[in-house]
Amino acid sequence: MWKQFISKLPRKSSKYDNGSNSPPNNAGNNAAACGNPVERTASGNGLPDGAASLKRLASAEFPSSVVAGIEPLISFKDVPNLEKQNVFLSKLNLCCIIFDFSDPNKDSMGKDLKRQTLIELVDYVSTDAPRFTDQMIASSCRMFAINLFRVFPPNHRANSLGGEAEEELVFDPAWSHLQIVYDLLLKVITSSSLDAKIGKKYVDQSFVLSLLNLFDSEDPRERECLKTILHRIYGKFMVHRPFIRKSVSNIFYRFVFETERHNGIAELLEVFGSVISGFALPLKEEHKIFLCRVLIPLHKPKKVGVYIQQLTYCISQFVEKEPKLASSVIRGLLKYWPVTNSQKEVMFLGELEEVLEATNMVEFQKCMVPLFRRIGFCLNSSHFQLSICIQRKRYALPFAYCCWKKNVSGCRAGPVLVEQ
Repeated sequence: MWKQFISKLPRKSSKYDNGSNSPPNNAGNNAAACGNPVERTASGNGLPDGAASLKRLASAEFPSSVVAGIEPLISFKDVPNLEKQNVFLSKLNLCCIIFDFSDPNKDSMGKDLKRQTLIELVDYVSTDAPRFTDQMIASSCRMFAINLFRVFPPNHRANSLGGEAEEELVFDPAWSHLQIVYDLLLKVITSSSLDAKIGKKYVDQSFVLSLLNLFDSEDPRERECLKTILHRIYGKFMVHRPFIRKSVSNIFYRFVFETERHNGIAELLEVFGSVISGFALPLKEEHKIFLCRVLIPLHKPKKVGVYIQQLTYCISQFVEKEPKLASSVIRGLLKYWPVTNSQKEVMFLGELEEVLEATNMVEFQKCMVPLFRRIGFCLNSSHFQLSICIQRKRYALPFAYCCWKKNVSGCRAGPVLVEQ
């Protein structure tokens, strides 16, 4: 009976037994080498109960052939180079266990072991820079998916109008683990040892789409990490660029025309600000359609104040690259111009100023009449913020002078604008 019981206990790899009859001592030394001094348990494998149970749970996530005979708590520096790949896979296996962070005192030993293992993986990828094999990339992507890809609970926070009220920040209790997983994902993506031709098979469209869905996280720290990772993926995997642009466009469509609720619009626009700045000239028709059908309608939602700065930058990049788009942008602003929200009007005036700085006279003439009419309404506004904004920026005088200088017909001086 005792033989049957002992035969079911976890066994160490024979490589690290060295023919010794005292495996508990060796296991204890290995644990100490990892920075985890633990006492030997009755199981005889030198691991704490939490680590042993964690290892048993992790074995269900990957095929047994992946981690055959490899102890996941062994440090990378304690094994020869030929075995480091197996140790890497074994540690990834261990990190596939998900803990409940709603109770900070629950499974505290297992959480600490997983966190230390994640830190080891980040250090290994950062310093040793291994040549990633198909198996290593596949296992890494699976670990990332298990830890990161999740469905967020419904957002019950009340909507605010145009940034009038600040929403309370929500922080994920599992961030102590999620942050390291994101760091590891960034290290893997940016590693020179990752061949893009091999990596694209595992960092595929499904993986990218799941990452984009995470931008709806309420935790601003997570959205900041995702912003950096998405930018790196866009830069490294050129084959995914059209898919990323299309998927982000769909997110914007749903936000503008269906839900008007999404936490990551500002971060996505910030990524696309860098993308737009890298567009080659002349601009493709696809990019012009993105401007007219995706970016300009983003002025419609009430919460435009949350991302107006990033949106203005993206639109200004388009106008600077191709000035002929200025009239289309100004007409789009006038189409979505708020008539009952003075705070949004002030934001629109600020964006209009940015666009007009890059607008030439030919494009200005195409939209000057409706533009002057709208500015006239703003001048007649009884709202003090809007009136002060108009007086400070003094739109009417430069426009009238510019039109008078160029002898543009159909344009009159400032006082007539007020009458309109």
